[in-house]
Order: sequence, then structure tokens, then C-alpha cells
Amino acid sequence: MVDTRAVFAADSAPGDWLTHGRTYSEQRFSPLTSIDTATVANLGLAWSYQLKTPRGAEATPLVIDGVMYLTSAWSLVYALDAATGKELWVYDPKIDRALGARMCCDAVNRGVAAYGDKIYLGAIDGRLVALRAKDGSVAWEKVTIDQSKPYTITGAPRAANGLVYIGNGGADYGVRGYVSAYDAETGALRWRFYTVPGDPSKGPDGAASDAVMARAAATWNGEWWRLGGGGTVWDAIVYDPEFDQLIIGTGNGSPWNRELRSPGGGDNLFLSSIVALEARSGAYKWHYQATPGDSWGYGATQQIILAELQIGGALRKVAMQAPKNGFFYLIDRADGRLISAKPFLPVLASAQTQPGYPISWAYAVDSLTGRPVENPEARYQARATFIRPGPFGAHNWPPMSYSPATGLVYIPTQDHAIVYAGDSAFTPRDGVWNLGIAPLPFPDDKLSRAVIKQASVGFLLAWDPVSQREMWRAPRAGMWNGGTLATAGGLVFQGTVDGKFLALNAANGSELWAYDNQAATMAGPITYEADGEQYVAVLGGYGSSFFLAGGFLAPKPGESFNGLVYAFKLGGKAPKPAVQVIRVPIPEPPEIEMSEAEYSEGGSVYARFCQMCHGLGAISGGQVPDLRKSLALRDTARWNAAILGGELASQGMPGFAKYLPGRGAELLRGYVARQAAMAYRGEQGFGKAARW
Repeated sequence: MVDTRAVFAADSAPGDWLTHGRTYSEQRFSPLTSIDTATVANLGLAWSYQLKTPRGAEATPLVIDGVMYLTSAWSLVYALDAATGKELWVYDPKIDRALGARMCCDAVNRGVAAYGDKIYLGAIDGRLVALRAKDGSVAWEKVTIDQSKPYTITGAPRAANGLVYIGNGGADYGVRGYVSAYDAETGALRWRFYTVPGDPSKGPDGAASDAVMARAAATWNGEWWRLGGGGTVWDAIVYDPEFDQLIIGTGNGSPWNRELRSPGGGDNLFLSSIVALEARSGAYKWHYQATPGDSWGYGATQQIILAELQIGGALRKVAMQAPKNGFFYLIDRADGRLISAKPFLPVLASAQTQPGYPISWAYAVDSLTGRPVENPEARYQARATFIRPGPFGAHNWPPMSYSPATGLVYIPTQDHAIVYAGDSAFTPRDGVWNLGIAPLPFPDDKLSRAVIKQASVGFLLAWDPVSQREMWRAPRAGMWNGGTLATAGGLVFQGTVDGKFLALNAANGSELWAYDNQAATMAGPITYEADGEQYVAVLGGYGSSFFLAGGFLAPKPGESFNGLVYAFKLGGKAPKPAVQVIRVPIPEPPEIEMSEAEYSEGGSVYARFCQMCHGLGAISGGQVPDLRKSLALRDTARWNAAILGGELASQGMPGFAKYLPGRGAELLRGYVARQAAMAYRGEQGFGKAARW
């Protein structure tokens, strides 16, 4: 049975993987050594299992007493025999697919929690569901959000001391973030902590956060509550047993643009922060804000690792994070004080000295105040500005790992930039993205697209957290790259966006083993023991925000097939699973007469409402329909039925009639038709591999 004592003592039973990061420290480090630098070359596939859904595969499995528990898109939960992959049970929460349009980053789920005899799921529609581990039947479920608002849950719950902790997402649409604790046995709400202040006219929330909301509200201006505020806790939740505290990472503001969210400025607590709460009551303890007054979508929701490090001759209990903003933070867990912070992406100079190049949002972090030394040019309200990193972040949800053996943190890193510009015509709209930045159309010319693609790169970074410096890096195809696992066998395992699963030497990054997973492998790998043998397992599948909005940047397009679970062991000889890929060429598109001004307006409409799901330049990542291939382009009535009338709502495509009055839908059709014509000409002239 899994309880707080068992997870705290996880190293005494290293064959299991009991919680999201294996132990409460979330280091994703395993003491198992059968698979090591000398034997890893003999690693082979032991078994595979096909999930029941396509879309993104982001879950970190748990393994408890020979059973693997994991999730797939649309919040399905699976129990498999960890030695054979045999299906034991599957739970489907029956998510309404019409909710798909308000899920910012695909219908994904990153895993479950275990406590007692139950498995806990945070479903994407906002329910917390307790399942009986033996058969997957529902013990209880609670709705944790206001389901009339665009909240979602994609992150894994955590459990300790009889409580289950869960956050939510939705800040890009316009919600107010919080984290909640529920009784593991009964599902009763025990406490809630809001991460940003609410409407002051409504008074206190009756929540654990009430004690500090006046302090937070003093850092906001205007009527922020009308736009939600943001600060959602969509991923990083860590229980720290040594201080009996819960440490959370909070998300970006709602909307992104601070000048719209909080006119006149302000730090906007507790956005983009690491916050510590008393685990049993939710009472505030301390916080550190990584990006005060965030305007770039730089949430601090990325994984938080707990460790003890020798710093300045003393052993310090620290929290480590590499969030979106590109700085690596070392925080004292006792009081939240900053120990050190350094950029793990090189800082770029002023745009005035390097015209046409991106700039960094900040140059450094002041060691005395803990505040960033911000680049004033990065406040883009006055003019469009090319800023690095972009909103995908220097590090996103794919988990990093820490090896006590090498003393290094292994970070899936990405280097890219976008043009930010204030949206002078911003009007909040229910149920769609509300970012407050101008919807700039993707460039049409091949040279600009090639430059953007060439400038968007990814790599695995080995980082020394004590000296705050890079030790080695391993380049990756494409910008996005997968979560990592470190082992006492001297290895780091990582998947790649182009479908590989790799084992590297943890000391120097040299590649020791590779397997073709046939699908993007972004999830966190795990290792465990079953029947006396060590296994390594990972999920593969196309999806996530990258293959929705950024499919253009992928080294190859995502494919629409169900995700897979792969498990490897020494001497494994299972056959590679068969994957059927059907590629549909671009049909000859219609010629739609429109002026350049109308085409530009159609591009702005597409950028505002469509590109987050259907991709930059209408280049789909493969997991939602490629609008360039739509036969409805030739038929105005069919196009309007889907775009305006909601004919495809059950497939996650609601009607946009209230957002596209007048000729909006027809301008959109003209824009997509021209993108289709560009792709069609490319395929006819350069073969089917052409991307535009």
C-alpha cells in the first residue's frame, strides 16, 4: 500500500515508481544499476501496448507491486502488468469532446497519484476521480472547478498525509488560479489556496489564501479580476516532507500583457512564482517570484526538484527549477530565499546594437534583491519586439532530472524567439485565447520561414546547479525535446520529437543506445523492476502544444495514430509494434479573389482564433485537421457550417459565429486557401515532403 511513509522511504524499494517523480524529491533518479553504461547496448523491447486514443502522450507511469498505472489523452487511465504489458483494466471518464477548443495545449494528461488502495486522476474537465486500484471502479469523484469557465486539468495530482493535491490550467483563456487539497478517503475539500487576488467587492474567499491576499492585491492595478488574473497551478506540485510543506509553481498572467491585466504595472503576486504552503492547512509560508509583472507567458509551472547540496561549505536543503524564462533558480526551502540564479540560455544583447536579432527579456538576476535585471526594451507595449525565449519557454513541461551521482541536472532545453506586440484592439472573449498580444500572421515567404525554423533549436543540457554552469549539451532535431530519467547506472534516458528514445552517458552526453519509437517521445521515462529484471518504460505519441501551434517547427509532421507504451529490458526481443500512417496530400485548392488588405485581415483572424490549434501558417502538426486539406474550402456553405455553425462541436471544434461577424469567416477561408495553394505548389514541384 502506498502512503507517506512508503514514498518517503522509496529508496528502500527502488523497484517501484510510487509517485510522479519516483520520490517526494521529484529528482527522477533511480538507484537501479542492472542497466548501466556497460550493459545498455543489450537493451531491447520487452513489450509494447497501444493506447486507446491519439493526441499527446505525456504521462509518467507509476509502478506499484508489479502493476503499471498511466494515463493517455482525454484522461483515460490504464492498469497494465508491468512485466508483460497485459491490460488489467481501463477507466474512461467520458470527456465531452466539445471541450477540446478550450484546452490550450491538447487533451493531454501527465499521470496519476497513488495513496492507500486508490489511484487518483485529475480529469481534463476538472474532476478529481478516485479509482480503486484493484479494478478501476470509481470510489468517489469531485468537481474541483467552475465548469462554466475554461478551466482544465492536465497535471498529475500528488498525495501525502491523507490528502490529494490538485491544481488546474486555463490562464491563457481567462481564469483565476488555485491549488486544492482533498481528503484521500472521502473526497472532502480540506483547503484551497488562490494564487492571485479576486474581486475585492466580494470580500474574502474563505480560503487558506485569505491571510495574504491583501498583500498580493497591493501589487496589482486596475480591475484585474475581470480578466481572471491567471497564475494557474497546472503542473509543478511537490510535497516536501522535511518541512511538511507543499511547494507549487504558478503560471503566467491572464491575459499575458501586463498593461491590459494590471494597467500601471506592479509585480502581480503570485504570478510566475514558487510558493510554499503548509501541507496540512494550505497556509502561506514563503514565495519567490521568478518573473515579476510577467508579460511574456513565462509561467513558473515547470518541475521543481528538492535536494541537499554542498554550497559554500554548508549543506543546504534546496529547491531547483528551470522555468520558461530561461534562468535556473536555486532556492532555500527553509525560507524561500534565493541562493543563486543564472541563465541557462545565453543572454542576448540589445536590439539597438543587433538589429533584426531577438533580445533577452532580462540580463541577470540581482543576487541581493532576487529580482531580475530586466531589459527595458522587452516591455513591448510601445512597439513590436523580437524576444527570446518565446512562450514555449526555454524549458516547458517535459521533466528534467537530477543525479546525485554526477551532481548534474539534465534539462530538456529549447531556444526560440517570437515577436511580441501589444494588442490595441484587445477585447476579452469567453472561451478563446485572451493573451493581449497582437495576432501577427505567420510570414508567407520561404526565406522568413526557413530563418524561423533554423533559429528554433533544442538540446539536452547538463547543468551544474552549484556552480550554475553548463557541463555539456546534446543537440536535438527540432526545438521540442523529451523528459529525462537519470540512473545510478550512469545513464540519462531521453526521448526526442522525431521519434527516438536514447540512452546517454550521464557524465559526458555520449550516445550509448537508441531505439526508433516511431512517435514523438516527450513524456518522462521511468525505470522499475518486475520479476527480478530491470525495465525502462516511456510513452510515445504525437500531440501537445508543440504539435498543435508549432507543428511547422517539427522535424517531421505528427501522425494521427494512437499513442504507445514501450517497455525495455536487457535481452528484450519483442517485435516493434506496427504503426499505420496514412498521409493525405494537399488537394488542389480553390481560387478565392481577395485584395491584399483582405488577405492580411484574414491572416489576423486566423492568428487570433485558429493558429493555437491548427498551427502557424495553417501548417498542422497532425493531431487536429489540417485546414489546408479541408474539402470545405471549396464550399462556402460547408465552411460556414463548421466555422460558424458548430457542426463539428462534438469533435472539439465549436462554432465561432459570435467571434466572426460579417465577412470574418470568408476572409479566414481566403487566408487558408492561399496557404493551401502554397503547400499544393510545393508538393507538386518538390515532392510530398514539402512543408509549405
